[in-house]
Amino acid sequence: MTRERLLTLAILAGLLALPFATQALGYPFYTTLATRMAILALAAVGLNIALGLGGLVSFGHAAFFGIGGYAAGIVATHAMNAEPLLGMDLPASMPLVWLLAALAAGLVAAITGAISLRTSGVYFIMITLAFAQMIFYFAVSWKAYGGEDGLSIALRNGFPGLNTAVPRDLFLIAFGLLLAGLLIFWRIRVSRFGAALQAARQNELRVAAVGIEPFPIRLVAFMLSAMITAVAGAMFAELNRFASPSMLAWPMSGELIVLIILGGTGRLAGPVAGAMLYVMLEYWLGSITERWQFFLGLMLLGVVLFARGGIVGLIAGKARHG
Repeated sequence: MTRERLLTLAILAGLLALPFATQALGYPFYTTLATRMAILALAAVGLNIALGLGGLVSFGHAAFFGIGGYAAGIVATHAMNAEPLLGMDLPASMPLVWLLAALAAGLVAAITGAISLRTSGVYFIMITLAFAQMIFYFAVSWKAYGGEDGLSIALRNGFPGLNTAVPRDLFLIAFGLLLAGLLIFWRIRVSRFGAALQAARQNELRVAAVGIEPFPIRLVAFMLSAMITAVAGAMFAELNRFASPSMLAWPMSGELIVLIILGGTGRLAGPVAGAMLYVMLEYWLGSITERWQFFLGLMLLGVVLFARGGIVGLIAGKARHG
């Protein structure tokens, strides 16, 4: 077993053990922090498909994150008030919310990706940012679902066999989704589709010369990336019992990119390591100083200058594919 696989297992085992260990020690609050880590890691895993494998620096993934959040909030609101949505009575079910969030984000990604992927470099960054801001302002003006005040979720949507009101059960759901997201990422990376996606990132002209068209490959990767990020957004809204326009704002996109860079771009466990470190810094340094982002910036600077493989690359060495 390679060093990176051992490290991946250790990181996942550490995240899984965190809420159980802290509860046993009498600190149940850390279960919520562990759930936040798992959810942000899942969102970063989604972005890592586009960024890490495809080299697509998207500054618009906050839009997909927010779409997931509003899917959870809208379904929960209609279910609680017994109001039909588009003529249908929807149950307050998390799997249903994930399906709706993924479909909505996939549709938006197909439309915006078909336009954005005709550009590259800084133009791709700016056009994805522009689309995300358009959706952000739409949510702010959407008074039926809270507008700029956001949408509260009085009762979380349900999950078969588990009580979503119990923090440990909600963590297990988020952790299970994270494992599923990591499995999808790994399967894509080792597949011929993933090989073509990574090859297009390295040299688009050579890929086209051997008869592979990069555009549809990138578009499918962009859509898959958006769908996973939307499911994470749905869980984020369930955790906070609130869907806010801030989930759609550009700082959220930047936060997801920071998680990937900290952990390791294109690495399986990179987003998980990055999310765990980010949440720990946010909580512990945030309790000491309001300017905790200064120290995050220093750490990010160090990673970019001296450890471009992120934390995972620093410990496990260069990536091995397959």
